[in-house]
Amino acid sequence: MTESSPRPHPRMLLHWSPISPFVRKVMIAAHELALVERIERRRSVARMTAPNAALMEDNPLSKIPTLVLEDGTVLIDSVVICEYFDSLAGGGRIIPRAGMARWLELSRHVLANGLLDVLILWRNERDKPAATQTPLLLESFRTKTAATLARLERDIPAIADTPFGIAQITLGCCLSYLDFRFAEVAWRDDHPGLAAWHVGFCARPSAQATEIVNG
Repeated sequence: MTESSPRPHPRMLLHWSPISPFVRKVMIAAHELALVERIERRRSVARMTAPNAALMEDNPLSKIPTLVLEDGTVLIDSVVICEYFDSLAGGGRIIPRAGMARWLELSRHVLANGLLDVLILWRNERDKPAATQTPLLLESFRTKTAATLARLERDIPAIADTPFGIAQITLGCCLSYLDFRFAEVAWRDDHPGLAAWHVGFCARPSAQATEIVNG
């Protein structure tokens, strides 16, 4: 390396899975912010019923994504990791810096992220043996999903009118996860605005590079 050659950035370690929508969220952010080459991915299985001892050395909650920085600092939770990536890219790229734009972006993110939480819980309950499932929980998950999709359908024109950021990243991951795990929901039938928006999301290079293709 000559004196004029740029020094390579140290690589961060991401506890990763190809089928986690929360991991996909941070990887889309990394692609959008041109940070992918700085990330080393480690396949880490995180099941609710089987804590991963190796993962727990970095995150005692045994949850992914978990990001280990070059100096050993550990960042936990997808939104924290996305905001850190945003800061590496100069800030204000996928999360507005201040003002009402920031609060709307974060609130819309929380709505889509909360729906992802519901879907994960719904899938876990649905996949239990039939005799151990709780019908009231299953109905609650269906009700919350329908209500949230209705709200997002109402708000999608305003969401789509903002720069592509963490809210749209999370919403896209959420709708794609519905396709992946809940094809029977057929969410497009009653939500044409979301369906049209999702086509554009899926066409983005960052979404194509992180597409969930196996299960």
